Amino acid sequence: MRLTAEFTSEPFEGEGAVPSHAERAVEVLRARRLEHDFGPLGTSVEGEAGAVLDALREALAGAFAGGATRITVQIDRADD
Repeated sequence: MRLTAEFTSEPFEGEGAVPSHAERAVEVLRARRLEHDFGPLGTSVEGEAGAVLDALREALAGAFAGGATRITVQIDRADD
């Protein structure tokens, strides 16, 4: 089964440098070589369910360690 996950970490810091919490989360996806889209309002990732769920746990932990105060997550099946 394939999943698509989208997550947004807060606080938003407006334009300029990427917040540490957002950068730390996406570093996990890059390191795991998962297909992802890193944007100003959130990050999406798609892949096999196990890989996505394992990466999300690490990415969300990294975001909180980087100063996130809230993370919103949405996960959908991508193979339907």
